[in-house]
Amino acid sequence: MSATARTDCREILKTLHAHRVEAIVVGGISAALHGAPVTTFDLDLLHSTEAANVQRLLAALEELDAVYRLPAEKRLRPLASHLSSPGRQRLMARFGPLDLLGSIGRSRRYEDLLPHTVEMEIGEGVRVRVLDLETLIATKEETARDTDLAVLPVLRRTLEERRR
Repeated sequence: MSATARTDCREILKTLHAHRVEAIVVGGISAALHGAPVTTFDLDLLHSTEAANVQRLLAALEELDAVYRLPAEKRLRPLASHLSSPGRQRLMARFGPLDLLGSIGRSRRYEDLLPHTVEMEIGEGVRVRVLDLETLIATKEETARDTDLAVLPVLRRTLEERRR
């Protein structure tokens, strides 16, 4: 599967749910779940970096056959030390690209953003935590990358429409 292939988010999220991984859907998939007309090719998750959660996440990643995207030929797997850090892990799983983040925006971690989430049903009894639209906008403003700035008008418009 190439790095530009679409991700089957539902299958990844089902696997993480089965392993009781604590994570928040952020990024483009979060925006889409809130009804924003955006396109994305990977699943971005902000995960708890607590040791027990990292171990459950490692087990889920093993089941998902997740390896670092580059260099693809080496098939390097993330370690607990990688998943315990605030950094970004850019992985390729059996069901597509997956980015795991220890923090987003201005170093906001899972625990900081948990109160700013909503729970959503994605099918087959699987419920996931999704970053609320207001906080997603705030984190994209904080990050201020070109791709984040480009999607802000769409997110703001979606928020306006949802408030009506």
